[in-house]
Amino acid sequence: MPNKLNLNSFQSFIKLESFAGVLLSITTIIALLWANSMFSANYFNFQNVEFGFTVGSFSLIKPLYLWVNDGLMAIFFFVIGLEIKRELLIGELNTMRSATLPVLGAIGGIVVPILFFLAFNKEQATANGWGIPIATDIAFSLAIIKTLGKKVPLSLKLFLTAFAIVDDIGAVLIIAIFYSSTIYWYYVFIALTLLAVLFILSYKGIFSRTIILVFGAIIWLLFLKSGLHPTIAGILVALSVPIRQKVDLKLYTKKLKEISNNIFAANKEDELLLSDKQINEINKLEDWTLRVQSPLQQLEHQLHGFVAFFIIPVFALINAGVTFESSGNLNIQLIIGLVVSLVFGKSIGISLFAFIGIKSGLTELPKDATWQDVIGIAFIAGVGFTMSIFIAGLAFLNKPELISSSKIGIIIGSAIAAIIGVILLQLKKKK
Repeated sequence: MPNKLNLNSFQSFIKLESFAGVLLSITTIIALLWANSMFSANYFNFQNVEFGFTVGSFSLIKPLYLWVNDGLMAIFFFVIGLEIKRELLIGELNTMRSATLPVLGAIGGIVVPILFFLAFNKEQATANGWGIPIATDIAFSLAIIKTLGKKVPLSLKLFLTAFAIVDDIGAVLIIAIFYSSTIYWYYVFIALTLLAVLFILSYKGIFSRTIILVFGAIIWLLFLKSGLHPTIAGILVALSVPIRQKVDLKLYTKKLKEISNNIFAANKEDELLLSDKQINEINKLEDWTLRVQSPLQQLEHQLHGFVAFFIIPVFALINAGVTFESSGNLNIQLIIGLVVSLVFGKSIGISLFAFIGIKSGLTELPKDATWQDVIGIAFIAGVGFTMSIFIAGLAFLNKPELISSSKIGIIIGSAIAAIIGVILLQLKKKK
């Protein structure tokens, strides 16, 4: 059971993600309105603005949407990697008992939607989109739950967050294995060698943001050239960030008292500026403060807002715009398949696997929750936006009509799943 400090941190996380979900909704609406307005040509021109750099014979020039999807999203995946490592080592997934329910729910939420999708999309042209409905958008989902207030138990929010993270693990593996192009193993070998160096440094307790930044950029570029999707580099580099502090809290508290006493003892009332001794003591305090913080926790805390309030909204603005005018070019079967997979595949998969786990005695219902709560959360888990659109772009590369159809299916399916989930939780609230 998480302690009070962890719960307070999680509640802050929920507030951050909820507001990010609202911002994500706004940018999605802007993208849809822009793409279907008289300025739609400007929107699609904006997507394809090319820029980059050239050094000698090496050139890296991409359109804006690829810089966002391949570049900025690598930072998004880096933060996901930090969250995954934290959850596995000290979070809700660090014991078999606590991890069983979200893991089972996530497995059901991956397997069953794939089966639903393939049942509705047997044509080879659209079958490659089977990975689209597998992931839950945690920002959107928590924003929806936030609207229901305190009637949704904190244990359910923990459950949703935990299985969404497991979902992300599954999505990352599927992207790496099934949605990467021809692989050039020479670049992969160099990238893995650099990763090995980072893991060795982490094992030795050596951490430097400069090293992470430089190595991360090189590894990202190597993955880009290898044919593996470069966002995978973000996950792998994140797993090399150490979680342990260089000094424990007890020693830090002791040093804090010593430094505080030294600063106070060196104080002179007649001087406006700090003395040299006081400046040295403050520098020591900054050094000890850096050493007591977990590098993983510090990076996650500092990057999470940037990802939630900049990267994800920018991704939505660039990718969510789809025109409804050319409905004759849309693949209706693909749209229906995605809607059914997100609405019923997710809800049935999560609920069924959770039911099996609980009835078999492997796990138990979240505290203060009912089966109606679990089913309601399972429907809300059908809100698959960011990762779903991302996978759609990989599945139907250079097939704009299928990408547009996928986006429409994702938006409609996510909306229906959210509405059903809210109704179920609201009915319970009224009772």
